[in-house]
Amino acid sequence: MRIGFLQLRSKFGETKQNVKKAVSLLNRVSDATVVLPELFNTGYLFKNRQELVSLAERVPEGYTTSELKKIAKKKNLNLVFGIAQKSGKKFYNSAVYLSSKGKIEVYQKVHLFDREKLFFNAGKSLKVISTPEAKLGMLICFDWIMPEVSRVLTLKGAQILVHPANLVLPWGQAAMKTRCVENGVFGVTANRIGTERRGTLNLTFTGGSQVIGPRGESLVFAGDRSESLKVVEINVEEADNKNITSTNHILNDRFPTLYTPLIRKGRSKK
Repeated sequence: MRIGFLQLRSKFGETKQNVKKAVSLLNRVSDATVVLPELFNTGYLFKNRQELVSLAERVPEGYTTSELKKIAKKKNLNLVFGIAQKSGKKFYNSAVYLSSKGKIEVYQKVHLFDREKLFFNAGKSLKVISTPEAKLGMLICFDWIMPEVSRVLTLKGAQILVHPANLVLPWGQAAMKTRCVENGVFGVTANRIGTERRGTLNLTFTGGSQVIGPRGESLVFAGDRSESLKVVEINVEEADNKNITSTNHILNDRFPTLYTPLIRKGRSKK
């Protein structure tokens, strides 16, 4: 299987320009699954909810999904991309899976980061997508902070963690290597680069997009300054081997009855 990422520098509010650039770059590759960044089409730093309302799109009817559907079919690509999704009266920070044959599934981000809580509704469920080549576990950016997410996706059968991101904290890329090791899965993080300035607000995105193997090895990665499209061939079946030694198995060696505090909300009282 061929998987990879498209690392981008997006401009806030320039949806058509951002999508056209992505399509132009994707035209250079074929027969692969490619992950794009979180909110790649709109930019990230919404000043207010009105901006979100004006830029959010319905899926699959919206401009972004329609345009990516064309390049996916033309180049035999399966795409995972971040988008501001309008669904009824709610708005989600979502990741869309779009297959070369037009199959569409959506994951709505559960763990909202910082000012996202001002504008977006939180998702209510985790998602694993079954494709002809592999099972994809969906995360978006700050979902990486919760190890429970990657573990649940693995228990649901995920072989590859696909991770559209707008990472600004310095630990996300390293943490995703750990998520792959502790679950014995592949991971693809697609991040942004550049600085987004909106009045007094500004964020600098850290790049470092990567494809990680089940033992934490960097299979291919990007720097922090340049747009980058990289794809690598993997053997998905490596993610089915959960043995660390001849006597240690990542999942079978767990003691779930000891982990019941994980289902309690908040810190345990002493």
